[in-house]
Amino acid sequence: MSKSTKTLLALCCVAFVAACAKKEEAVYVEQPAVTAEPTYTGKYK
Repeated sequence: MSKSTKTLLALCCVAFVAACAKKEEAVYVEQPAVTAEPTYTGKYK
C-alpha cells in the first residue's frame, strides 16, 4: 500500500472511532438567584 492510502485509511479509522464514541450528556445546574439583603433603616431613624 502506498503511503497516502495508509494515511487516508488511518484518518477514516480515527473519524469512525470519534463518531462512535460515547457522547456525554451536558449537565446544566441552575444557580439560585442571589439578591442583597435589604438593610432595615427603620421608620423612626
